[in-house]
Amino acid sequence: MIDRQRLLDELGSRLRAARTQAALSVSDLAREAGVSRRYVTEAEAGRANLSVVKLAELAHALGIPLADLCRIQVSKSIERVALIGLRGAGKSTIGPRLAQEFDAPFIELDRRVEEAAGMDLSEIFNVHGEAGFHRFESEALERVLSEGERVVLAAGGSIVTSPQSFRRLLSSCRTVWLRADPADHFQRVIDQGDLRPMRDRPRAMAELEALLAARENDYRRAEIEIETSGRDVDATVAEIVERLQTY
Repeated sequence: MIDRQRLLDELGSRLRAARTQAALSVSDLAREAGVSRRYVTEAEAGRANLSVVKLAELAHALGIPLADLCRIQVSKSIERVALIGLRGAGKSTIGPRLAQEFDAPFIELDRRVEEAAGMDLSEIFNVHGEAGFHRFESEALERVLSEGERVVLAAGGSIVTSPQSFRRLLSSCRTVWLRADPADHFQRVIDQGDLRPMRDRPRAMAELEALLAARENDYRRAEIEIETSGRDVDATVAEIVERLQTY
């Protein structure tokens, strides 16, 4: 789907640049094109839904071909982007950077779950169990989706084990699986100061590998897969942006 406002903004910028190049005032261009001064002002601000006929009139008044005025690179609307993957995939690092690129808020769904429950994740599981956690997760997801059309959302690693929430995520967001080697998942969590993966768990790495293998087919349902192992954040973000705008 085309981002309509971005198209109008770019067209307005091109129109304003062409008018400046032609050394015409807003009033001059309006008079030559047979439109109101307000119409030109609104068009340059990206607030007018320009018809082909009026575009042709403006181009003629500017002394340029209509094709030159309309030669705009149109990209797909990004709207909602959801990052999925196991802990340590890079969601909390890549997510904020991606949100900056798209001028959108960044939200971690697990934090919204904690806010809704009034307790941290470990307490939620202790008190309400896995089923209770997924109920809070479903409610939190719906609230996030109701807040606006533009967001970069980091989903919890286990959202793929909740069929209803995962279907909702896939249907409402552009989904990106951040994939990494098990060793990188493990080390990144430890680097964040979380030693729980290895505390009293001599087979923690084997368990992580098994978990990743068990969820891999579900993660592959994402629209885009991105490898994060052995890559810096800038390169990863650039690839995500390019692929989201291409497909």
